Amino acid sequence: MSATIRRNTRRTWWKSSLGVLFTAVMLFPVYWMVNVSLTRTGDLRSDPPHWFPWEPTFEGYSAVLDQQLPALGTSLLVGLGCVVLTVVIAAPAGYALGLLHLRGGRTLNFLLLVAQMIPAVVMAMGFYAIYNRLGLLNTVGGLIVADSTVAVPFGVLLFTAFMAGIPRELLQAARVDGAGAWRSFWSVVVPLSRNSTITVSLFAFLWAWSDFIFASTLNRNGDLVPITLGIYHYIGNNTTQWNAIMATAVVASVPAAVLLVVAQRYVAAGVTAGAVKD
Repeated sequence: MSATIRRNTRRTWWKSSLGVLFTAVMLFPVYWMVNVSLTRTGDLRSDPPHWFPWEPTFEGYSAVLDQQLPALGTSLLVGLGCVVLTVVIAAPAGYALGLLHLRGGRTLNFLLLVAQMIPAVVMAMGFYAIYNRLGLLNTVGGLIVADSTVAVPFGVLLFTAFMAGIPRELLQAARVDGAGAWRSFWSVVVPLSRNSTITVSLFAFLWAWSDFIFASTLNRNGDLVPITLGIYHYIGNNTTQWNAIMATAVVASVPAAVLLVVAQRYVAAGVTAGAVKD
């Protein structure tokens, strides 16, 4: 018995060490981002580099608070707008595909998968041509629509997978009580789809929050620019303010990290929903 326990302990120690190593490798860029954000400008080109900010400076964070708060507000507006538009479109579409058994549902699901494979650069060029004719360049609304085109296919597929697993008895009971298709959707399906809704909302927000291609193509000269373009403005032809760039990246990472921690269990439940059928 003791030999078995020692053998299991050795296996556990080996797996734990390997997990810690991989975690350290993956989190090293995050550590280096924080390290550079606290490093003085004169020490950024030191050889060997400073692996720890022995004399930290907060001038990068001061630049963020002085210059980037409007950009953070714009990113928040774009992210929330993308969430609302994505859920409004994806939830009814998933309900129709998963429970109403519309004709051509499989074909539409295939097209949604194909849509997710289209490079963002190609989509950005198409949006630029359309927005240029419609006068939607350099507008927050146009950027919200563009970002939603990335999140909507994922949202429809996730809602379809979950809603297809909802027991038909619940919908039949709603119909017996006189509820139509839309009333059943709002009163029965939507409350049951909380985890999927949170998952789709989180991914839609993160995609919009981290977008650079659509922002740099469609909103480069707008009055309100997102934080990704705010970071890009620190990069010049002759000088690059690395501590300000990294400080902005750290501040911009905080909302995403907080959302992921808070919604972790809902995301895990939402992603796996519909994957296993009874």
